Amino acid sequence: MIIAVDGPTASGKGTIAKALGEHFGLPHLDTGLLYRAVGRQVFLDGGDPDDGGDALAATSFPDSMLADPHLRNEETGGLASRVSVHPAVRQALHERQRSFATQEGGAVLDGRDIGTVIAPEAEAKLFITASVEARAQRRFLEMRDRGVQVTLLEIEDDLRRRDERDRNRAVAPLIPAPDAMVIDTSSLGKDEAIVTAIKAVEEALSA
Repeated sequence: MIIAVDGPTASGKGTIAKALGEHFGLPHLDTGLLYRAVGRQVFLDGGDPDDGGDALAATSFPDSMLADPHLRNEETGGLASRVSVHPAVRQALHERQRSFATQEGGAVLDGRDIGTVIAPEAEAKLFITASVEARAQRRFLEMRDRGVQVTLLEIEDDLRRRDERDRNRAVAPLIPAPDAMVIDTSSLGKDEAIVTAIKAVEEALSA
């Protein structure tokens, strides 16, 4: 069984996907970490994330990079969004994601093109979304708790830029799969969003 969970930054898709993995006993992959690792590697290489060649070279990042705490910061998130627009980068990471998705027993993957590109055959597809304002507020509180100094307006602006890049890239744009169940978490708490997602998956599996 493959469960695909897509959606924009800070929509709650990662939290939901992890919870789905635990509930259904499936391994979980945050595919965004792969793109963050590429972005981080470009930075370490002194390259340009907007240059396709530099970004492609960074896809050879070592597996240890996935444990780098810098992958979770906002700067790396921005780099990930920039390198992800390059078709060659997406192709280079495609097989790694497919291998995880098609492992025996199934898996849960979250990202931006799981249900449309990586695993279109997924038995359950969710598209998790939320307003920019709600997403910015969540990210602001997360960063404040980590001691990061940033304004709510700066976060909103960054999210809008990322959304624009993700939705309008030529390859694998951020869009719901035609058969995905859309869940808006703008007014949902964490537990409520998880329960809603579990119910949606169960409905998809019983259809």
